[in-house]
Amino acid sequence: MVDVSREQITDGSLVRSLLVLAAPLVVQNLVQAAQQIIDTFWVGQLGGEEVAAVGLNFPVIALIYSAVMVLFTGTQVVVSQRAGADDLEGVRRATFHALTLALVGGTVLGAVVFLGAETIVEVVLMSEGVTALAATYLGTYMLGLPASMMSDAIEGGFVGWGDSRAAMYINVTAVVVNVVLDPFLILGWGPFDHMGVRGAALATAIGYVAGFLLALALFVKGRDGFTLTREAIGFDVKEYREILDIGIPTGAQTAASQSARVLIISLVSAVGGAPALAAYTLGARIASLVFIPAQGLSGAAQSIVGQNLGAGNPARARQTTWIGAAIAAVGLTLVGLVQGLAPELLVEVFIPDMTAEGTRLAVEYLQILVVGYWGLGAMYVFDAGFNGAGRTKVSMVAGLLKYWAIRLPVAAVGGMWLGYGVDAVFWAVTISNVVGAAGAGLYYYYSTNDGMLKRAAENAATSAD
Repeated sequence: MVDVSREQITDGSLVRSLLVLAAPLVVQNLVQAAQQIIDTFWVGQLGGEEVAAVGLNFPVIALIYSAVMVLFTGTQVVVSQRAGADDLEGVRRATFHALTLALVGGTVLGAVVFLGAETIVEVVLMSEGVTALAATYLGTYMLGLPASMMSDAIEGGFVGWGDSRAAMYINVTAVVVNVVLDPFLILGWGPFDHMGVRGAALATAIGYVAGFLLALALFVKGRDGFTLTREAIGFDVKEYREILDIGIPTGAQTAASQSARVLIISLVSAVGGAPALAAYTLGARIASLVFIPAQGLSGAAQSIVGQNLGAGNPARARQTTWIGAAIAAVGLTLVGLVQGLAPELLVEVFIPDMTAEGTRLAVEYLQILVVGYWGLGAMYVFDAGFNGAGRTKVSMVAGLLKYWAIRLPVAAVGGMWLGYGVDAVFWAVTISNVVGAAGAGLYYYYSTNDGMLKRAAENAATSAD
């Protein structure tokens, strides 16, 4: 299999390093997207309320998983910088501390949500029937949160080390176990009881446990020097603080963006009704598939930037970000051309029985989204450029401005006060993607000219010492 070494990351072709590291991350994200589709299929055998109960939990779970992003990003950045500086013991030490932090954090957060699942769901939902089912799903899902967080902590270490294939293996294992168990636990195949939505959540939780066991096995056994050693075991407050200082802004950014998305959905429903909501949901699903390559490229760029800063190569770190942003912008533009030329076909494939008004709005939204795809892709990589340098607060502020200073105000003012209806909401998404990318790119240009990466390289060298 094509691979890339740490020496190639700091000295070889940047384009090759970006693409090789990104490929397994893209595969793992595609597998996770397929998992959601398969889960929906099996839950769909139960009925509409069950599908709604699972689907409406997604925003809640996404907010909870902001904590996972804290550990993943914090670990990836710290590990990548130390790997670039050849501080191998520091790499192992950071990963062990992230693992123990995930154990405590995942257990506490999972227990709190498990005990308060019904109250949490009642705040979000209205229908009593769906609320009971959603609470059952959420509470059971939380049984797998500690394993999920610990798995992601180790994955962050592997990706920061430059071994994105290990992260792919871990995620694929979790997904395969999940989808194999789905019909048995949801519908009661074979000797199992019919558990409905509880079975769907339990299958996911067991999948997380399987993924974590593989992650732990890989970490203990070791891959190319990335391994758990006795010297790495310890409980150093400074290690925990460094991981959290870098990771918390990313978690806050994730939470803020998910909250904004929930409000956008409410706004779409208020100004456009059911047809607009269906069109927006379809556009969001297709967009989530389109930006999977950008997510993979962002993860790869984050590690390469971090390693090059650790190795004392700030100019190469800067070049990585610009090359990655260009690849993402061009790649998503090309994908968008296909979407822009055949939106009716996409609507028919995804929702064959959509109403005429829903189809019209969906086609319109798909065409509007295409205009901003380049910005969506580029901003992912600009965020990676800042994150790899440990400047996750910049990415957090950029995300807050994109959603709360641009997208929501444009959607609300244009959709409700100026009377442009759902069209304003659709354009608000694209406008925020374009303005966000342009702003992030300009600030990255200014910051790097002002010595941001040079200072980050000096800090990484000091930390390694």
